[in-house]
Parts: sequence; structure tokens; C-alpha cells
Amino acid sequence: MGVKEGECGNEGRDLINGTILYDCNLKLKMEEYDRRRAQGMSTDSDDSNDNDNDEEMEIEKPPNPMGGPIRCLAPLPVVRSISFNGTAAVNMGTKKNKESLAAEFTPTLRSGVCYDKGNRTKMEDAHICIADLAKNYGCSSVGQNPVAFYGVFDGHGGKGAAHFVSENLPRFIVESSDFPLELEKAVQTSFIETDNAFAEACLLDTDLSSGTTALTVMVSGRDVLVANAGDCRAVLSRHGRAIEMSKDHRPCCVKERKRIEGSGGYVDDDGYLNGQLNVTRALGDWHIEGLKVLGLGGGPLSAEPEMKWTTLTKEDEFLIIGCDGLWEVFTSQNAVDFARRKLQKDNDLDICCKELVYEAIKRETADNLTVIMVSFHSDPPPSLIVDRPQVQRSISVEGLRTLQAFLDSLPEQ
Repeated sequence: MGVKEGECGNEGRDLINGTILYDCNLKLKMEEYDRRRAQGMSTDSDDSNDNDNDEEMEIEKPPNPMGGPIRCLAPLPVVRSISFNGTAAVNMGTKKNKESLAAEFTPTLRSGVCYDKGNRTKMEDAHICIADLAKNYGCSSVGQNPVAFYGVFDGHGGKGAAHFVSENLPRFIVESSDFPLELEKAVQTSFIETDNAFAEACLLDTDLSSGTTALTVMVSGRDVLVANAGDCRAVLSRHGRAIEMSKDHRPCCVKERKRIEGSGGYVDDDGYLNGQLNVTRALGDWHIEGLKVLGLGGGPLSAEPEMKWTTLTKEDEFLIIGCDGLWEVFTSQNAVDFARRKLQKDNDLDICCKELVYEAIKRETADNLTVIMVSFHSDPPPSLIVDRPQVQRSISVEGLRTLQAFLDSLPEQ
């Protein structure tokens, strides 16, 4: 997939409409749900902390929606499967949580993208946006809703790996025998198969030798599946609150360090994997000795993705998918706040992505930049009402002088 330097694209701008039909019994359930929310009962199990990179990925387990006469043209049905190597399984489409049932929410997908080489001399990132993954590769879509696919691939040591993965990973997913009924298994095995295929390609052409992180997002109806290997990040804006949908795979992560040491690798005093890489999961890098084992993704540098999924509600506004060049200078919440302001002004995702990229360059990010945004509404995000304290807080002139005197008395560092 070719990428031009310093140019913003707008491919992948689409609409995907799902239809849901409800009867009167569901209305009663919705009223009960609203009553419970008014009493302060929690209904959301998908909270995430902005900087908690050492915790396990939380996988929601929504209740069975089939308890009652609900007639629903549901998203693509997917059967829960057991994932290998300890990664939690994902069930997209067979279960609905209370929030999505109550909201009667049908997402309207829009997407935008912008990319720039930034302060680097070369562009090593790649990205992809596909409205209907199956149709794009000549297959028939299964279910009421197509599966939309978005991916960001942050290359290092060259552009070969990023471009190879962006061109081949989606195809491996569609051609998997598990697609689409066991989607999470199809994605997981396809990451490994793509990595092994790249190893073979490098044997034929050593100029391809390089590595890439990879983050993919798949959307079907109200269901969103995020798969990540590396330090790209996907952040969901939920009524203005940043929800991290992926975890950065870095040597400083305790869980990753244990996995590395169990695979025969190490993290040096400077925080590098085997003294060479500052990420712990990536595709490629077969030319670096001691990092990988051909086959099932073994070795200190793993190509196996971690996954997280959620079921969208009307409070879910948009996703920001970016390489680490963005997150070096934006916190997750900062990026959500910035994007909301831009969307409220223009409601144009391409412009918003462009503003994020240019702002990251202003903040002197040291890396290439790729940003994809996926919105779930046709309207811009609503303004937030902030409760302000009734009692104003202030400090007197005397208090300021006392504080200054205290600061002046502190010893110099």
C-alpha cells in the first residue's frame, strides 16, 4: 500500500447502517434500565485507565439478550472461541449488554485519515481503511452488517514490514477458515501467519528486512474489536471521556517483561528488549538475531496481538487510532478533548485528523505520524456541561507572599 509523504487522505469515508426492531417488552426493559441509572446503579463495565499499561485487558461479558421476545436484525454473529496462548477470547454479535439494548443505537460510520513524515527524513508508516472487508476481497458479506476494517502500521528500520502487513494482513483474515464466525480467532492467527509470510518474503528479498507494530480495528454494527501488537493506540471517546482500547507493549510493562524473560530474552538497563528494541510486540524484525522463532509466534518479540472489544452505545462518539508519534505528545484524554473541539467546529474527520497531526508536529514529536478517526454519529459531539463548585476558591496577597517565601527558602536542586 503506497503512502505519499506529507499528505492527508480521505479514503474510507463510508456509511454502515444496522437496523434493529424492538417490541413493547423491550420498552419495559428500557424503562427499568433508565430507572436503575437514575438511582446511580452502574451499568458500564468497560472503564479503562489512561495510563494503566500493566493491568490485564478487561473483556466485557454482557448478559444474554435472548431472554425475552426481542426481534433483532443483529450484527454479524460470531461464536465465542478459546484463544491460544492465554489471550482472552472475543464474542462479537451473539450477546448484547444492557447499555446497547436500552439505547436503541445504530452507529453511522464515518472515517478520516491524515499522515505525515513529521521530522523524519522518510515515511515508514502505513495504514488501511476498508468499508466492507469481505467484499473488498471478493467474498460475500455474512450477516446484516458488513465488517469495516481500519489499521495503522508503524514501521521501524525501513518501510518494508509496514507495507507488507498492511497489504496482506486483511487478506489473511478474510481467507481464514474462522472468518467471520470466530472473528477473534481469525484475527489472532492471521497476525502470526502474516508475520511468518513476511519472514519468507525477507529470505527472497533482504531489502524488505524491517519491523512494524500493528493495530487493527474491526467494526460490525455496534460491535468493535481492537487487536494490537506494539505501541500504536486506539482511544474511544465516551461522552468526552477517553477509554483506552489497547495497551502499549513496551519493555517497562511488568507483564511483558515476565513474558520476555520466560521466552529467553531480557530487558537491559536502558529499557530495551534484548538491548535493541523499545517495543515488545511487533511483526517482522526477523533479521535481528534471538528475537523470534518461526511458527506459532514464539520468542521474546511476539507478533501475537492482544484484543479488546466493546459494544457501542449512543455515548460512544469516535475512535482515534494513531501511531506512537501521536501519543508521544498527546495523552489519551488530551487527544479526545482536542478532537471534540475540532469536530464541534467543523464536524469533518479529515480536518480533525489533519489538525491532530499538525499539532503533534508543533509539539515536536520525533516520529512519523498517522492518525485515523472513526466516528459513530453523523452529528458533532455535544457540548459537555461541567458542574462548577458553589464556593469560589481564592488565595490572598498575604498567602501568595507566604507561599513565595516558602519556595524561596527551599534549597536549590
